[in-house]
Amino acid sequence: MPLQIHHTLVIPKIHTLRRLDQSVSELLPQYSRARLQQWIKAGDLTVNGKPAKSKDRLVGGEKVQVTVIEEDNDDRAEDIPLDVVFEDEHLLVVNKAPGLVVHPGAGNPGGTLLNALLHHEPGLASIPRAGIVHRLDKETSGLMVVAKTLETQNHIVKEIQARTVSRIYDALVYGVVARRQGRVDRAIGRHPVHRKKMAIRRDGKEARTNYLVLEQFDEHALVECQLDTGRTHQIRVHLQSLGNPLIGDPTYGGHYRRPKSGDEWLSDTLRDFKRQALHAKKLALQHPATGKKMSWTVKPPEDFAELLDLLYG
Repeated sequence: MPLQIHHTLVIPKIHTLRRLDQSVSELLPQYSRARLQQWIKAGDLTVNGKPAKSKDRLVGGEKVQVTVIEEDNDDRAEDIPLDVVFEDEHLLVVNKAPGLVVHPGAGNPGGTLLNALLHHEPGLASIPRAGIVHRLDKETSGLMVVAKTLETQNHIVKEIQARTVSRIYDALVYGVVARRQGRVDRAIGRHPVHRKKMAIRRDGKEARTNYLVLEQFDEHALVECQLDTGRTHQIRVHLQSLGNPLIGDPTYGGHYRRPKSGDEWLSDTLRDFKRQALHAKKLALQHPATGKKMSWTVKPPEDFAELLDLLYG
């Protein structure tokens, strides 16, 4: 069932002459300013019982009421194994397995990370999207942070927007990477023809990926990628643009290629690798309650590790 949330507050005198959206954003830090502006526009946030505008100036003492309907996570809780790396009363960090979808959707009504989270911590049903603040593609493995309170969710979203959350990935790619390290700074948008794909586009959203070649093999490379932004399929698209698509990612050019070396073990492993070889190995952020900088690192899953061992020979 949808979750109805009520807030009532009085504008303090020190907020005199401030914009309404600016004031309530400070008084209700668990919500983003953009979200509050949407509620104001929809009439879900009133001032002295009347609709208002985001730009309205305050005099202090106004009574503000907010009544919003959150789409409650009425998705069912499912007993799906979770690899919990860290957990306290504010957040939890999980190591997502490859093949696990993050959110329920068309074709995936259940069996997702969200369903697993609701089983692990039923209280997440009161948090939008069960506290999930960022995502990984289905076949990408690795670290994700989940908020356990609205305040934490808002804090982490702001950290991501301010680009103070560090997300570092290992990627196995085809080919020789031209430069040992660099930055791909190319905007990404929806592919003009294939709507399920993303592409480099002048009119896309800014996207920046820093990369470092950790190991260059004869026909493949291990590349470390650090995100400055977090666009859909960003690493996959940016590495393709360098001419080095991810192994196992035919969507962006990573079709199976028989190695010239003739190594049958490697050839079989490459052929059997049915997902993009991408692993979110490190996550770092400022703890929303303590302000302490925290970081976590996890090893890649077995299939990724096996392929890497074969490449090292």
